[in-house]
Amino acid sequence: MQKFDSAGVEVAYSVTGEGPPILLVHGFASNHAVNWVFTGWTAALAAAGFTVIALDNRGHGESQKLYTPEAYTIAAMAGDSLNLLDHLGIPQAAVMGYSMGGRITAWLALNAPERVEKAILGGLAENLIVGVKGAEDIAQGLEAPSLEDVTHPVARTFRQFAQSTRSDLKALAACMRAPRQTMTEAELGRISVPVLVVSGEKDEVSGPIERVVAAIPRGKGVVLPGRNHMNAVGDKGYKEAVLAFLR
Repeated sequence: MQKFDSAGVEVAYSVTGEGPPILLVHGFASNHAVNWVFTGWTAALAAAGFTVIALDNRGHGESQKLYTPEAYTIAAMAGDSLNLLDHLGIPQAAVMGYSMGGRITAWLALNAPERVEKAILGGLAENLIVGVKGAEDIAQGLEAPSLEDVTHPVARTFRQFAQSTRSDLKALAACMRAPRQTMTEAELGRISVPVLVVSGEKDEVSGPIERVVAAIPRGKGVVLPGRNHMNAVGDKGYKEAVLAFLR
């Protein structure tokens, strides 16, 4: 991976393929490889004729680890994505984010529409409006001495995933304690770019898609039958819907 300085934070990224640019923003406790490479996204998008840009969010993967919640505001994390586009000399790109990355993508679509050609929100729908509960439980689970010490079921799932991705647990706990910015339906109504919302039918982390799709003027939605938050990301139907949307 290559690295660049994003306002004092070292951020790792990769660039694959040739063609119109698409920026990929991964989810919490993941990294660009787990979210996009191992699931076949990078290869599929490159084969379809896109320049695929994928970053490791601050605190994740090969990017710099920070240990205060204030370092992980959505504005700061979205700023890394904008700074990466600036670093590469790209004025506008399609942007796809999954889960936490979807939250970042929604922020970009609302606050920097001139930089976003199209936006794809994967693994995040109604909970973008209503919020996700249990952040402190998850943070404490990440800080626990071992997985065996984590009894909260959701926190245990996050701890297992964080360990599987060899993440910095202390950095992730700080990220989890950052304000989880929600969006009102009025704010979603001000998003002017085309948006595709994709969620698994059984994805409780995302929530149902209907309310978000209805609120976004140029919004479209796809539900992946039988899929949950963890297995929706590599779904063939997800890829097909995104490629059709991008075309």
